[in-house]
Amino acid sequence: MPLLAEAEPFRHAGGRTGVVLCHGFTGSPQSMRPWAERLAAAGLTVDLPLLPGHGTVWRDMNATTGDDWFGAVDEAFSRVRSSCDEVFVMGLSMGGCLALRLAEVHADEVAGVVVVNPSIAVEDRLLHVAHVVKLLLPSVRGVTSDIKKPGAYEVGYDRIPVSAAATLPRLWRTTRRDLPLITAPILAYRSREDHVVGPASLRILTKRAVRSTVTVHELDNSYHVATLDNDAETIFAGSLAFVREHGRSGEGAEHD
Repeated sequence: MPLLAEAEPFRHAGGRTGVVLCHGFTGSPQSMRPWAERLAAAGLTVDLPLLPGHGTVWRDMNATTGDDWFGAVDEAFSRVRSSCDEVFVMGLSMGGCLALRLAEVHADEVAGVVVVNPSIAVEDRLLHVAHVVKLLLPSVRGVTSDIKKPGAYEVGYDRIPVSAAATLPRLWRTTRRDLPLITAPILAYRSREDHVVGPASLRILTKRAVRSTVTVHELDNSYHVATLDNDAETIFAGSLAFVREHGRSGEGAEHD
């Protein structure tokens, strides 16, 4: 199937500090593109993949699982690691979960983690029974474009593929279990008003990432897709400052 407009992946060959960016469930790289471009403009190497089953039609997602989505960001990590001395991982919503999973699997190689409204817990009762619902309903109403800023929009599906959604709890359980493996520092942004992800995920992250330092910043003027919302600049500038603080090379210091 042809890609949705603006849903294509993004790569930039920059310096020896790299970043892997992970977009959210049913979304696309479009939700992360301004962030990726800002990091690239600061001289960083950036890889923002399109997750399998995303960016076309929602039916394509029902043939994919959490293992496929993690596999895509893990491949991106390998690409960046092959050309960089250090790698940071960053993500939005489920992409935040994928970023955390990368920091668990590659604990000795991830320099830092930035997550925006990360999702690592079941907060929708439907997901408890998604393995049954998928036999009756192939999709339910979507959750894209939870954005406060007038005129802003998210490119993604207006339906949630239930078979794909049924694989999320396993991804979340695995990520929650291994949070103590993360040794890299974590910067987390949390919108005070979020209509997609509740507060449980961040509470779990701050409690279980016991070998890391978790710094949480509240976003007062954005909904769930904060990377396209009124507080986007706070996230972009803050993530660059985070790279400067925790990176070995100091790249990203000239542009904030």
